[in-house]
Parts: sequence; C-alpha cells; structure tokens
Amino acid sequence: MNTSSTPSDFLRTIISRDLAQGNISDVVVRFPPEPNGYLHIGHAKSSTLNFGLAAEYGGRCHLRFDDTNPETEDQIYVDSIKQDLRWLGFDWGEHEYYASDYFETLFEWACQLINKGLAYVDDSQENLIRLMRGGVTTPGVHSEFRDRSPEENLELFHAMRSGEFQDGSRVLRAKIDMSHPNMKMRDPLMYRIRHATHYRQGDQWCIYPFYDWAHGQSDAIEGVTHSICTLEFSTNRILYDWYLDALEISARPRQYEFARLNLDYHVTSKRRLISLVQEHVVDGWSDPRMPTLAGLRRRGVRPEAIRSFCQSIGTTRVDSSHHPSLLDHHIREDLNHLAPRIHCVQDPLPVTLSNWPNDHVESLSAPYWPHDIPREGSRTLPFSGELFIERGDFSEDPPKGFKRLTPGGIVRLRHAYMIRCTNVEKDDHGHVTRLVCEWIEGTQSGTKDSDLKPKGTIHWVDVHNSSEAIVRVYQQLLSVPSVEDDLWSSLNPFSLIEHRHARMEPSVTQDSLDQRYQFVRLGYYWRDGTCADSEKPIFNCIVALRDSSVKKDASSQPSQTQVVKDKTLQKKSTADQRPLTPNEEQWLRRSGLNRAVGLAIYGVSEAVAFFDAASASAPRVSVGNWMANHLLPALKDQSISDLPFGPNEFAELVQLADREIGSAHEIRETLKRMFDTGEHPAVLLSTIQESFVSDPETLKEIALEVLHEYEDRVEAYANGKVGLLGFFIGQVMRRVHGHANPKLIQEIVSQELARMTS
Repeated sequence: MNTSSTPSDFLRTIISRDLAQGNISDVVVRFPPEPNGYLHIGHAKSSTLNFGLAAEYGGRCHLRFDDTNPETEDQIYVDSIKQDLRWLGFDWGEHEYYASDYFETLFEWACQLINKGLAYVDDSQENLIRLMRGGVTTPGVHSEFRDRSPEENLELFHAMRSGEFQDGSRVLRAKIDMSHPNMKMRDPLMYRIRHATHYRQGDQWCIYPFYDWAHGQSDAIEGVTHSICTLEFSTNRILYDWYLDALEISARPRQYEFARLNLDYHVTSKRRLISLVQEHVVDGWSDPRMPTLAGLRRRGVRPEAIRSFCQSIGTTRVDSSHHPSLLDHHIREDLNHLAPRIHCVQDPLPVTLSNWPNDHVESLSAPYWPHDIPREGSRTLPFSGELFIERGDFSEDPPKGFKRLTPGGIVRLRHAYMIRCTNVEKDDHGHVTRLVCEWIEGTQSGTKDSDLKPKGTIHWVDVHNSSEAIVRVYQQLLSVPSVEDDLWSSLNPFSLIEHRHARMEPSVTQDSLDQRYQFVRLGYYWRDGTCADSEKPIFNCIVALRDSSVKKDASSQPSQTQVVKDKTLQKKSTADQRPLTPNEEQWLRRSGLNRAVGLAIYGVSEAVAFFDAASASAPRVSVGNWMANHLLPALKDQSISDLPFGPNEFAELVQLADREIGSAHEIRETLKRMFDTGEHPAVLLSTIQESFVSDPETLKEIALEVLHEYEDRVEAYANGKVGLLGFFIGQVMRRVHGHANPKLIQEIVSQELARMTS
C-alpha cells in the first residue's frame, strides 16, 4: 500500500481511490514492450513506474510482449528485453505473456463484433481508406463495403484467415462513426493480411491484429486493472473503451496516460536507433553512446542510478524534456562511494626528474578514498625519475587562470612531491615531447612548506611501473538537443574520443571486470568486458567529472544539474554537487521533490510556504515542477508576497494542466496573465482559448509542440503516410478546444511538415 514516504502523483491518487472505494481488490499493471528493438532509457521510465506501482500496492506487474507484427519482431529482441528488465531489478515471476498467445481469442471476439454488426470486411486499399476518413472539419466517407451483412463479413473474415487473399487486399474494420470528431473512431482497422512467418506462431496465421484491437483486449484477458500508457495514446483511450464496451467485458481495465521520458541530445525513436545500427554508425545496440539499456550497461552505468533517475523525474501529465546532466548526476551519486580513486594518464607527456637519484624507486602509499577518511584502503604508487603526466596539464603559454604546470612553474604531484619545470624538449615541428623538471626534496605529500606555493595538484604515473590501456570517452550522440530534420547532420562528430596509449597505475589489473574506478580529475570508468580479447584492456568512461575551469560548449554537459530544458531554471538551479545542509536534506525528504526542483524552491524566500499551501490541493510533484520551471523564474525582482494571486489559485492552475484542460502553452500564457491581473485561472484560460482563433504565431507554436511530440508519426508521414496530416490537424484543434480556423491550422501544419521532412 502507498504510504506517506512514497511519491505522490495522479496515478497513485487514482489507484488509492480505486482500492478505498472497493472498485478493485488487487492492483494489476503491465509493461508491454513490442519486441522489435532494444529497450532504451524511455522504457526504463515506464518499467520503473509500472513495476514500482505493483510493489508499492502489493500487486503484480505483467510482462507482456505486444508481438502483433511478424515483419519486425524477433526472439532476439524478446531475450534482450528480458535481460534488460532483470538487470534493472524487476521480476515478473510467472506473469510473462504474449499478445500472440491471444490470437485465437482475439479472432473469436472479432467474429462476435461482426455478428453484432459492429465490424465489417473492407476490400478498399489502405491508402483509399485513409482518404475516406476525411479531415478535422470534414466527416469521413462510408466505404461501399460498409453495409455488407454479418453473414457475408463472417465468411470473408474466415477466408482472410484461411489465406485465400493477397496481402493488402482486405482489412477488417470496426463499424463506429465516420463523422466522429476523434479520427481514431472513424471505422478503425482491426486486422490486416500479412503472409509472413511469426517468430513464435510460425505460419499458423496470415492475418494480424492492429495494436488498438489487441492491446485493450489483452489487458482484459490478463485482468489488468490500470493500463498505463504514455501521452501519445491519449486519443486512443476512447477506442480502447469502445472495444471493451462492445464486447460487454465487465471486469475491465482503465487506461491512463503519463508524460514519457524525453532526454535531450539522445535518440529515442526506435526507427532512428535501428538506422544507426544498420548503417554501422554505432557498434550495435549495446554501443555505450546509445540510449539503450544495453548501451548504458556496457558503458558501466549501474541499474540503481537509472531507477533513481526515473523516480526523481516524477509522474505527471505535462510533457517536458530533461537535460542529460540530470541522469549524469544520479550516476555520479551512485558511484561516488563505490569507486576507489586511482591514477590514469589518458594522453601521456613524459617527464624526467633531472635531480632524482639514479635507479631509485620509492614506494608511496596512496588512499583509495582520500576524501572519505577514515575509510580504509590504500595502494602503493611506485615513484621514480621517469613519469607521465597529462599533456593537457602543461602549457607553454597558459591562459588566464591556468593552475597547472608551466615553464618555471611549480605543481604538486598528487600523493607525491612538488616539481618545478626547468626545460621543454620539442621535435622538429615544435611539438612538446618531454619536460625536464626538478624534484623538490622535502615536499612529500603530507608535509608543510610555507615558502613554496604550487599552482595546482596534478596526477601522474610512473613510466616503468604502469600499464598501457585504451580509454574511451563518450559524449552525447547528438550535437543538438533534438533531431528536427536530418538525423545524420545532427550527429556529434566527437561522441567518441579514444585514447589508445593511456597509462594506468599498477594497482589496476586485468581481472578488474566488475570494478568501477574514479580516475582522479577525469571521471568514473570501468573495463569493457565485451572487448576482453583486445591486446590492451579497454576502459569506458561511465560519466565525466565536471571541471569548472573548462568552458562547456552547446553539445557538452552543463555545469549545473537541470530538471528540464527551461533556461530560466538553469539560471536558478542550485542542484550542484556540493554537500547538502541538514535543513536542505530535511526539506527534500519532506517535500518529495527531486534535488534540482527542491533546491530551486528552497532557495527563494517564502517559496516553501507557498509550495506547502498549494500542494495541499494539487499533486506535490506537479506543483514543484510548475513553481521551479515557470512561477519562480517569472518573479524576476518580485517576491512571493507581491504576487496578485495566492497558492490556492496557483494550485488550480496546476490542476488545469494535470487534467489537460489546457495545453502547456495555454497554461503558461494563463500564468503570465495571472501575474498581470490576478484573475481566476479558469476564467483566464477560457479567454485565452477563445482568442487563439486568429493568432498565427500561437498556432504555429502549438503545431510545433504537436509535431515534436509525435515524432514517429512525422517520420511515417515523411515515408508516404500523408493521411497523417488530418491527425496532426486534429491534435492542434484539440489543444485549442476547437477555437481556431481549421484552414489556417492546415496551412501552418502543412508548412511545418514540409520544412521538417524536406
């Protein structure tokens, strides 16, 4: 059962209500992947949510493979999905199901609808069917085959199953309403003919159900109580319910939608991921740059970090996009107390200590946990007159603020001595090949010398007592936050940087496959076990350490952890790596918010009291996100007490957003006007929705929101499914609640589609 210590959101509110009212006795949810690719970070959010809900309420979560398309699905993907889920720590026990196991039941139920006059066989081609569906402002056209008798339809449907017809020659459609405002209800397709071998059913079937027909009925067969989908399926819900009503299924599931996980600089379109694999842009589905769980696992990320990341985002009905630095934050938090600190020089520059005693090797003791004393654990670092340092730790012409080695300058070698650079050797091209330095006696780490002021402390390894390795450093696969046009031009050319001559201190051995390390001053690393046959060990960078002295460009990770890509939150976020104060820790535990959002609120005077009051009548996570991302940035020089509205009115605004009464754009505009007038949010929202009928810029912004939300369908449109134009127009019309000129919307959507798919 849910307790006060667990997160609060609209789904948990619904489930708790259903249990309290006796609507259900047990909670049954499901995670339903299609086995046509590997799971990615977005699936981690969905699986964490569903398996988490089952655990919280003492229920169960089914693993069901929605395997209704024989042309794209494979046992390889089934095996990979199960491996990834087990790695995440989820166990479905005996509740492993396949939609393909229900094909016979689904066929019988389809026959029931035919006998009721609620389904018919249509001989029309699918492209003609799309055209006959009409548009947002025009009703669909009845097929000439719509009025066939149930007897004729039943005979044809059985003939379809027997393989008497060619692919694409006929479909089974539900008979609903060709003038329905929701395009999903205009006689949707239930079955198509595909003479293809199914990976589990073989050649037993040549007709296959569409997703909308198979999904809800599969939920009903399994006794699912809450069918939780992402927001793009919100328009499918009415059809989901219609099928269950038509079949007169009493113990029926209910569909609810939540915002999916969107991660900047990452590709989560399955079609694009497949392209990257097939075009050999990456080293398969498990390439450490891929957002797949297999890729994250090979990179060295632990499942605990992924679960923590997914839980920190919360569950809302407001779409947002998260910066990858938030995921990186959780990875670092997970590894910080697990990874011993060791020395690795990625780009070695030789250093000769001219005054070090010949052939003398000193053994220095270095703790694995220098910042976690008295934690035990140390190793020996051999130290001689021949060393390697990072090439980037030396500069002949240092920039302002450079705190490493320079000609004539002094630095401390970590856990060792201070050295002074006395000479620089170069090749014929002017490249530095070696530094000659002086060892400064009496400056061993732990001793004090008030007369010498080193510019900084750098790491090193001994030339003769270190091993060679390959070190791979990864950045995001994309150079832009999201792909708007061409995937290939959006790829980051520096997503993989390989150091083939890195040097490791001797404590790191070949058998360290399960050990993660922090390479001091560089990041967290582990050995890539898939490359065990390499002549050198290969270490993958799991996540980098942030270096405030290095200016980040647009494609690299920012220095602050953010929750969403709202620039105003970036300015206000205080969710850095510093230790929390006891008061901050207590506040975060009490609020139930993630670190970035919670600290953004905690750092503003009177904001905590405002949050507490508003969250008394609206979900805490939603209130926190709207405060951190929209309310607080809009304050500027004002204080909370200067607002012309109070926490109750703000809570009503958040509820309007959660209930999808207004689009994200409309809610933001409502908040803006609340600052100006203090008027009730519902009244302002109604006025805004009515005013949107003639504002092209507003309509364009909403159209772009729709197209970015339904990226996969934009790709389908680009591949010839031009009938999706009506779908996009309908989505825009829905978000302005019909208060817009359809011709203007069609013109704007067409223009933006042409730009995005050209």
